[in-house]
Amino acid sequence: MIALSDIQSIVHGLVAMNEPMEKYTWMRVGGPADFYLEPASRDELITVLRYFGENRYPVMMIGRGSNLLVSDDGIRGAVVNVERCLSDIVMDGDLVSAQAGARLTKFVDFCVQRGLAGVEMLAGIPGTVGGAVVMNAGAHGGETADHIVDVEVLRQGALVWVKKADARFAYRRSGFAGDVVLTARFRLPAGDVDALAKRRKELIQKRNATQPLELPNLGSMFKNPPNNFAAKLIEEAGLKGKKVGQAQVSEKHANFMVNLGGAKAADVVRLIDIVRRTVYQRSGIMLELEVKPVGFSEEMKALLA
Repeated sequence: MIALSDIQSIVHGLVAMNEPMEKYTWMRVGGPADFYLEPASRDELITVLRYFGENRYPVMMIGRGSNLLVSDDGIRGAVVNVERCLSDIVMDGDLVSAQAGARLTKFVDFCVQRGLAGVEMLAGIPGTVGGAVVMNAGAHGGETADHIVDVEVLRQGALVWVKKADARFAYRRSGFAGDVVLTARFRLPAGDVDALAKRRKELIQKRNATQPLELPNLGSMFKNPPNNFAAKLIEEAGLKGKKVGQAQVSEKHANFMVNLGGAKAADVVRLIDIVRRTVYQRSGIMLELEVKPVGFSEEMKALLA
């Protein structure tokens, strides 16, 4: 059994019990985690993760919670937020070395200001470098993995550098599901600073104009099927504006679900189920979730499978 005092003896950053996850997820839903931690340094993070591993205690890593759907029952085990302890971005020779907790907005700005191209498509995405690596986030025809050289992970307590060729990157996935991503290194082609800054601004303006950023949401709810678009399929199924409780399919972008105020995770799950079944009945295409559901009962998992 893990006690609060055990964790506090290792972590000098924030440690809390029964912390509501709605405070840390972009959609503002989710029940309490048994323990919530914000280690103060990289060394603290590695030490506490090794401690949890030795005690076989369940751990989940988060950054900004922009792609995380947490059950109303919360999360059994520890949730570790890396934004505070892994936020550095530096030049490492000719590579950009970005720690997992660095915000994507900061990462894009860092590269654009140095005339380094290839990541500007991530502008405006409210996530972290670690999350983008794990799910191989992308937009506008580009993916995070495009220019990755290698990734440092904590794997079964050991620090390991994984080369891109061994990372099993694919559309919105990677081979890091069982690891803790610490740092990613990128080799980026040279670009014109002014042109890159203009492109970055255009992409942010487009995102602001086409996505419901004024309401809590999880970004794209479903992956785009091959040669198709989830938003198009949902809209053609007549589901824009569909509501369950206070969760709604956005009227602005059909592949977004928004929290109108006070939505529960159960509302979101039921809305996901309605959308998937309706789209399948109309098109024969079963939409696959892009968001990561956590902490759900077997009944709810069945709706998300």
